[in-house]
Amino acid sequence: MKQLRKFVMSALLSGLLLVIPLYLAVLLLLKAMGSLVRLVQPIALMLPRWSHAEDVLALLIVLLFCFLVGVAMRTVGGRLFRTRIEGSLLVRIPGYILLRSLTRQLAGESQETVWRPALAELEDALVPAFIIEELEDGRYTIFVPSSPSPFTGAVYILGRERVHLLDASLAQTVQAVSRWGSGSRDLVAAMKPSTP
Repeated sequence: MKQLRKFVMSALLSGLLLVIPLYLAVLLLLKAMGSLVRLVQPIALMLPRWSHAEDVLALLIVLLFCFLVGVAMRTVGGRLFRTRIEGSLLVRIPGYILLRSLTRQLAGESQETVWRPALAELEDALVPAFIIEELEDGRYTIFVPSSPSPFTGAVYILGRERVHLLDASLAQTVQAVSRWGSGSRDLVAAMKPSTP
C-alpha cells in the first residue's frame, strides 16, 4: 500500500511538473492572441472569412515577437538585460537556478557542473545519478532519479570513489532512466576511468 501511494504521488508530481508549465504557456499564448485580434481585424476583413485570418495573424504576430525577443537575447545588451533580471528577480524564485541549469543542459547550451551524469555505487549496484554539487571535503551530493520519471527520486551524499562520472549527455541519461533502463549499456560504456 505504501509503495502504491508513493508511486501515485510520484506520478502525480511528475505530471504536474510537465502539465502546469505547458498549460500556463498555452494560456499566455491565447491571451496574447486575444489581445491582438482587434488590432489585426482590419487586415483580416480583407481575407476570406473561412480562413480564420484574425486568429492566424494574431498567432503569427505573437510568434514573430517571441522570435525577435529570442534574437535580442543573443546580443550583448540582451544577455546583460537577462543577467540583471535573473540576478535581481528570478534567482529569488525557489528552484529557478536548478531548473535553468537543467534546461540549458538539456538544450545543449551549457557545460555547467550541476546535473552532471554519473553512475553511483549504492549497495552492490550501479545506479544512474546526477551530480548536484561537490562538497568541500570532496564528496558529492547526488540525485538518483526514479524510473520512469527522472525528476523524482532520492538525494545522497557519497564519497568520490563511489561516484563515477559519465562521458554522456544529460539528455542521454534522462532518456535511459525514462525508458526503464533501456540504453544503460551506453551509460556503462561511457564511464570515465577512475582517478585517484
